[in-house]
Amino acid sequence: MSMSRKEFIHKTGKGIIAAGAASAASPLLAGCQKSSRSSSGGFRMEIKSKRLDLRHAWTIARNTSTYKEYAFVKLEKNGIYGLGEAAHNVRYGESLESIIAALEKARPILENCDPWKFVDVNAAVQAVCEGQTAAKAAIDIALMDWISKSLGIPLYQFWGLDPQKAPQTTFSIGIDTMEMVKQKVEEAAPYPLLKIKMGKDNDEEILAAVRSVTKKTLRVDANEGWKEKELALRKVEWLAANGVDIVEQPMPSHMLEETAWVKERASIPILADESVKTSADIPRLAEAFDGINIKVDKAGGLQESLRMIWMARSLGLKIMLGCMVSSSLSITAAAHLSPLTDYPDLDGNLLLARDPFTGVTVRDGWLILPDGPGLGVSGEF
Repeated sequence: MSMSRKEFIHKTGKGIIAAGAASAASPLLAGCQKSSRSSSGGFRMEIKSKRLDLRHAWTIARNTSTYKEYAFVKLEKNGIYGLGEAAHNVRYGESLESIIAALEKARPILENCDPWKFVDVNAAVQAVCEGQTAAKAAIDIALMDWISKSLGIPLYQFWGLDPQKAPQTTFSIGIDTMEMVKQKVEEAAPYPLLKIKMGKDNDEEILAAVRSVTKKTLRVDANEGWKEKELALRKVEWLAANGVDIVEQPMPSHMLEETAWVKERASIPILADESVKTSADIPRLAEAFDGINIKVDKAGGLQESLRMIWMARSLGLKIMLGCMVSSSLSITAAAHLSPLTDYPDLDGNLLLARDPFTGVTVRDGWLILPDGPGLGVSGEF
């Protein structure tokens, strides 16, 4: 019986993916076997949760929150430990409970691995933690922290990056009452670039409030808030006329054809946020967007984020490096990638009432990467 090329690719592709997933899920992967070059055993793993209270209520087009409660990971071996944060997001079907369950699934892999085979270790973790990208990110952050600490160098040096090339970050202003919007903008005086959350019925009112207290260059994140392409284009062009230089995710993530229509007509760049999670999403987005927003938390870790950067570059896309509202642990991990990006938006730690960690700092909007080994982060686990 003859088989078309399309049918052959579909059948064999499914078989290869299934076989690859089964292999990666096994703790007998080469990277998860004990190595004669390393001391006996893998990591000792600890999981804790922390509540992070916000300085102000944080409102976007989808929801409002006054605090975040995340899981944190500690991987220790040979007297050296790596730390990771799982900044989960309900938008992607994650909760504190689901994240902790995923971390526990990965525990046998981490307790029996050779950390120096971190590519294989990461593949094994990715396979057993279906979805739950924040859990994968926490593990990979901790793993790369341990690797570069063991070498006694900052993570950016391990990747061959120049920390002096870290660009200016934006500071985000969430949706709020007009008086609070003005107050937040005034509190953000040290930051030359602001990102304004929009996507509700009062976009014009929000922009008027912002413009009443600042003339700074603005960027806008609509968080999928505009549901019709004609409306989205009108909003984008209105924003462009009012000093906005980038708009993120103007339309729902599945509306790529409509977003491509907007992009063709827009006078400023349109970037994907909710439409992109991992490198697998990027090729189909090149026609609809001018760039993508990479978030380590939703990508599933630093290794995948680095892969996304090179893939996006190969397609001529600009790169924003974003974040969740999170501590300096997660923000600093992402900041080590910032020299490779165009538009960092790494301010999640600046929105907290109290940050349990210290790491990357900001001076006149410029990211200053820590020069200590690993992530260069210190603080409470």
